[in-house]
Amino acid sequence: MNIKPILFGVLLAAGIQQADAQLMKAKELYTKADSLRGELTPLRTCYDIQYYHLDVRVDVENKSISGTNLFKFKAVDAFNKLQFDLFDNLSVDKVEYQGKSLPFSREFNAVFVDFPSTIEKGKVDSFTVHYSGTPIQATRAPWDGGFDWKQDSQGKPWVATACQGLGASVWWPNKDHQSDEVSSMLISVAVPNGVMNVSNGRLVKTEKLKDGYTKYHWKVDNPINNYNVALNIGDYAHFQETYSGEKGLLKLDYYVLKENAKKIGHLKKNAQETLKAFEHWFGPYPFYEDGYKLVETAHLGMEHQSAIAYGNKFINGYLGNDGSRTGWGMKWDFIVVHESGHEWFGNNITAKDLADMWIHESFTNYSEALFIDYFYGKEASQAYVNGNRRGIQNNSPIQGPYNVNKEGSGDMYNKGGVLHNMIRTMIDDDDKWREILRGLNSTFYHKTVDYNDILTYMNTHSGIDLTKTFEQYVQTNNIPTLEVIENSPGVFMIRWISAVKDFTMPVHIFDKDGKRKLITPTTKFKIHRLEGLTKANFKVDTYNYYIGLSLQ
Repeated sequence: MNIKPILFGVLLAAGIQQADAQLMKAKELYTKADSLRGELTPLRTCYDIQYYHLDVRVDVENKSISGTNLFKFKAVDAFNKLQFDLFDNLSVDKVEYQGKSLPFSREFNAVFVDFPSTIEKGKVDSFTVHYSGTPIQATRAPWDGGFDWKQDSQGKPWVATACQGLGASVWWPNKDHQSDEVSSMLISVAVPNGVMNVSNGRLVKTEKLKDGYTKYHWKVDNPINNYNVALNIGDYAHFQETYSGEKGLLKLDYYVLKENAKKIGHLKKNAQETLKAFEHWFGPYPFYEDGYKLVETAHLGMEHQSAIAYGNKFINGYLGNDGSRTGWGMKWDFIVVHESGHEWFGNNITAKDLADMWIHESFTNYSEALFIDYFYGKEASQAYVNGNRRGIQNNSPIQGPYNVNKEGSGDMYNKGGVLHNMIRTMIDDDDKWREILRGLNSTFYHKTVDYNDILTYMNTHSGIDLTKTFEQYVQTNNIPTLEVIENSPGVFMIRWISAVKDFTMPVHIFDKDGKRKLITPTTKFKIHRLEGLTKANFKVDTYNYYIGLSLQ
């Protein structure tokens, strides 16, 4: 055995551990406001939200809002005090319960309400919050949150909300935590005459008011997360068609600025193709009752459930670009495909804590590759995933810290997609892989999940213990290195170098005839007898496995 390669491996492992230690020292500090927003305290877990009726008036000229939100809840425990959330730049004008005003106090963006008597466990009850003010104005929606106040080319109002990450309480009062979704919701929005509002779900009523405003009532019949609730105000042209899907006829609605009405064919083509591909891979569209909408916005896009925000200028690619540089990303509209993928991963399956936002973005990033796979084949799909590696920075883990409303690294997109492509490659059975993806969406249909839910499901249904793989790629910022040392022709010492304790992961190599062979190294050297192979012709599938390789 050559001692130099062994020494190299030890030094490499030590370097990885030192880098992790440095990252720990640089750990971010979080404030009381972060904890109030991100932690599930007894004042939040004591009640389970069943239904909201958000009734809001938008004063476009003054960039202000006012209205009410009805909280219908079931008491999980007996309580006489609870917390809801509303950013402190907005005024809580009154908290109404059984016709009377309740006392409340505020700390940062949290509001604490005292009830006159104990709400007993199991009771279904409600209260209404009256509020008003000037919401935060987004400067770079959807990457920052708030109201996006814009005008179209005719000078008419063109307004939208986007608040993922920052939180829905940036513009309306709610229990602002992803773990608690209402079963249904009514969204009533009054806007100036001459424009309309489009929100989630189905339009059930339009009400002409006496003061130059029209109120639009949108009913959501499926569970919805707070950050998905959206307003879209504009001078829209409306087009409707149907899609014949796995659960029957699905209504497709398109709302585009009237000036862009002639471009509607682009959206129709991309929407139909996207639904066809994703129902194949993931199962039925999760919100048939609420329909599927694309709504044109001034910002690039957002996965607002059943009312996807679209701003990709009616062109293919990501604003006309392909991040993979393979050409495959230019054959479809990135925003239609990516944001529609979130209807399954993000809206149907929702992470309980923002720390696990990687669940939303990793699977949805990979959905882009599966769209390519469906129409152009597996090789094209794998080329796209491989090309996306150029965007990975490995600067911090893709899972964030729990209980402080903080997501992980932006690598959750491309690195997350790479992770799922690797798992598919390990399984090496595409029918089984499709069953797993569809099974995730049926098992966790309209549910909230966490890291362990996804890992347990994947372990059980893949037949592979992926625990260390997920720990490596989700919870650290490093990738493992496969160390291969030739002892003699056909005899190799192989191990993984990783900062993850007892790391192990299957990986494909190629035999002398070029056929794929799955091995499962650990962090301890093991002898592998591979007839006909030498250092010169030893090959690892580094195209589909995102790993380092030390071949000596």
